Amino acid sequence: MNRLLQIFNVALVYTLLAAPLCAELTRFEITDREPFADGHKFGTVGEYERIKGRVYYELDPDLPQNQNVVDLKLAPRNQQDRVELSADLLILAPKDLSKGNGALLYDVNNRGNLTALRMINFGSSGNDPKTLKQAGDGFLMKHGFTFVSSGWDGELLPGSSRLSLVPPTIEQPITGKVRCEIVPTKDTTRTVVNWAAHGSYRPTAKGLEQATLTHRLRAGHPRVPIPRAEWKLHVTEVEGGSPAQLPRVELEYPAGLKKLQIYELIYEAQDPTVMGTGFTAVRDLVSALKQGNGDGNPLLVAGKPVIQRAHSFGVSQSGRFLREMLYWGFNEDEAGRRVFEGVIPHVSGSGMGSFNHRFAQPTRHAGQHDHHDYPPDRFPFSYSTQTDPLSGLTEGILTRAAASGTAPLVMHTQSSSEYWNRSGSLTHTDPLGTADVALPENVWIYIIGGTQHGPSRYTTEKGDGQTAPNPADYKPFLRALLLALDQWAKDGTAPPASVYPKISEGTLVSWTQNATSFPHIPGIRYPAVIQQPAYLDFGPRWQTERIIDLQPPLPRGDYRVLVPRSGPDGNELGCLSAPEVAVPVATYTSWRLRDENGPAANQLYSLSGSMIPFPLTKSEREQKGDPRPSLEERFGTLETYLQQLSARCQTYEQSGYLLPEDRERILDTQRERVAPLFAKIKAKAKTTKAEQGH
Repeated sequence: MNRLLQIFNVALVYTLLAAPLCAELTRFEITDREPFADGHKFGTVGEYERIKGRVYYELDPDLPQNQNVVDLKLAPRNQQDRVELSADLLILAPKDLSKGNGALLYDVNNRGNLTALRMINFGSSGNDPKTLKQAGDGFLMKHGFTFVSSGWDGELLPGSSRLSLVPPTIEQPITGKVRCEIVPTKDTTRTVVNWAAHGSYRPTAKGLEQATLTHRLRAGHPRVPIPRAEWKLHVTEVEGGSPAQLPRVELEYPAGLKKLQIYELIYEAQDPTVMGTGFTAVRDLVSALKQGNGDGNPLLVAGKPVIQRAHSFGVSQSGRFLREMLYWGFNEDEAGRRVFEGVIPHVSGSGMGSFNHRFAQPTRHAGQHDHHDYPPDRFPFSYSTQTDPLSGLTEGILTRAAASGTAPLVMHTQSSSEYWNRSGSLTHTDPLGTADVALPENVWIYIIGGTQHGPSRYTTEKGDGQTAPNPADYKPFLRALLLALDQWAKDGTAPPASVYPKISEGTLVSWTQNATSFPHIPGIRYPAVIQQPAYLDFGPRWQTERIIDLQPPLPRGDYRVLVPRSGPDGNELGCLSAPEVAVPVATYTSWRLRDENGPAANQLYSLSGSMIPFPLTKSEREQKGDPRPSLEERFGTLETYLQQLSARCQTYEQSGYLLPEDRERILDTQRERVAPLFAKIKAKAKTTKAEQGH
């Protein structure tokens, strides 16, 4: 048994012996229980059940484990002196619970939308999965995982299948400034001030009268006020909501809101909810399923729990949710026990979120052209404890969890696009980007090179960009890494080695073209912008009370981000490259620029990367002056290309990054994509030969 596993088990035994009895999750209300995927049998595990309902919680605001929930002590209490809340619940579990693998996978839904079935099972989308198509290839089911997701976001509007939380309200009247940045995706005169299907905080009478609206073309431009008489705010109460339900707030500007221009609304709001209970809702649900607590617990056999290990998977916003959950110490339940044995924050970059402060807006993030000056990109960025030269704080994502002995095993996975769009390098460097940081022994990092935030469909159409989006797929790696994480938690077997670019190895560099050595490709503009966070001053009460007094906040200095160095073809070095990037037919970049003649010209196309095809033939390459060898020169034939791709997949399999079952899927996908390219090469060769014959 290795040292890490010994520490893990000793801490677990200690917390079990020391744990007091707590209320936490009080009851399960199961409203629907039926066969999943029409009773399809998934390998030796057999049939699965779809279990839906609600869960009800009670929180003791005086417990040490709940002290970091902002404003919890201002919420009303029941006769037991507890704060109540509830959430939607979805479980996909083996019909015969004894046939499961003992592991739970909690899907931190993204804005109420499920992600793990799409990302890991290759399933179709949907938040109420019932069909075999939504189960995809049944990967999680064949391996015996129990799939769980629940509501954690209290700003969602009712009326959809999104999983939502009913957070506690606050008893006393409280007001505060709320800021909404609005970047329309099309020209319009009326739009919601938050995202679609999301509520917004209710303006006060003063807020409606004195609200301000400004306009700018770029984030660095001065804010230009729009006179109050020229626009209106519409507040629509939502029927059927809870006392904590936020209304729909819309901005109407008859003169016209222009596509991709930046509008900033600031108003006085009232009635904040205790959004930080999203963390305790996830914590207490998973703890109850592991410990067997809660009336009506559906995962018991002979009155005993079947879940021995719990892991969590979060994508983008929900990956940032996981990082902030760890930061606040919420991987420790009310009894002091570890909640998740393993977590996979995926494509989160180095961010956290607007999850746990007064007037929090969980949907907000940070970007290069849109969504600025929100709390997601803030110190600490790394899992390691560091001192921030700008704020003076000393802490890390895992500082609290390590102190309580509840830190999980962490697999931080991200596309290389996060370096350009989500400050990804700060996860593993110091805040000013001068040195690599040593990772804690329970943290592994995998940067999947040549991929974008979410894989695009395969297309050569440029749309609103200067290049086609990046279709390179990281999902096969996630499947192998999940199994490795579970094995790591189960018996201490070390997962495949971390792979990420480093300053010390010369593979993590400044983002200029000169520093990255990105080739000069005819017709391709290299970015002159990047998403780089600032240290934001939210006012005197932010650090101690998580109350924002300055809207917009004041920037007090910049952190420094870096990006992977490029190889001769423009593909990134130092990363775990997707198989199709490791054996490329194109340059797969982490960045993409918007149309130089359209709105937001030459700004980053948020979260997107590029596919820049190689020339087909040597003569085409020479004619265009392209420095990258052509497909004809690299491979010659489709068969040679597929042989090299298969060999790369085998290498990944031997190292533990890829499962054998996924090799054929990758080969079939790439064969379909590139066969037409090699057919064109063959046709050109025939034409040339015929011409020479004349």
